[in-house]
Amino acid sequence: MDRKQFLASLAILPFVPTAMKLNDLNKLSPSTKSTGNMPVLFIGHGSPMNAIEQNEFTQGWRTMADSIPKPVAILCISAHWETSGTLVTSMAKPKTIHDFGGFPQKLFDVQYPAPGNHELALETQLTITRTSVQLDEKWGLDHGAWSVIMQMYPDASVPVVQLSLDYNQTPRQQYDLAKELAPLRRKGVLIIGSGNIVHNLRAIDWSGRNQGFDWAVEASDKIKKLITGNEHQQLIDYRKLGSAVELAIPTPEHYLPLLYVLALKNNDESVTFFNDKLVMGSLSMTSVSIS
Repeated sequence: MDRKQFLASLAILPFVPTAMKLNDLNKLSPSTKSTGNMPVLFIGHGSPMNAIEQNEFTQGWRTMADSIPKPVAILCISAHWETSGTLVTSMAKPKTIHDFGGFPQKLFDVQYPAPGNHELALETQLTITRTSVQLDEKWGLDHGAWSVIMQMYPDASVPVVQLSLDYNQTPRQQYDLAKELAPLRRKGVLIIGSGNIVHNLRAIDWSGRNQGFDWAVEASDKIKKLITGNEHQQLIDYRKLGSAVELAIPTPEHYLPLLYVLALKNNDESVTFFNDKLVMGSLSMTSVSIS
């Protein structure tokens, strides 16, 4: 970024005196120091009840957290924050958002008091050049973020920032935007995409079916094969992958976080699947680790 671009980016930071902006930016280096590349994770988050349950999926999340370096901070792209334009949370104390209904009161009582990270929000804003990124002080942590992260880091000691999904951007545009986040990996930031590869709530089998419908299995297998083969263009053009995938992804918001994660894969990195299971007929808990 040249000086003109740098000054232009400062101009879009809302309601902050210039001196304060410069001081904040100068603090970024020590708080996000250079490290080896952090892994990138896509988490199939499933039901919000996973926040308070102990099951094979929550154990998988905890095992993954134990197997990687503890992050300086987390940048989460959740299926549950869709906006017009791209926003990044910048508050010091993000609230726990209970963005669901029909669950036990015990779940609504959960608070996950992870701090935010204003410096990471600023750096994310400056790192992304393909579109204007606005700082957000209103959102907080939705269940796509906190229901997973509280199982991975239950002491809430890791700061968490969320980046929204701009529903005006195409899958290709969001994939390309995600590539610009790569420098954060070298600064100890764990980037998590939270959604589900197969996510068709209208087709769910509420009887407790512990496997997938035939079309869900077909779609899951096809997408995993493309992920393993680094066929990212086909995954970006997922609407062309046939009727099974169309049923698996009736709306894009739970699938798009996967594209953010895949965009950050380097050529020399490998892909590992974990929690690789279909439940209730039409919901995939499959998660992906890239390192």
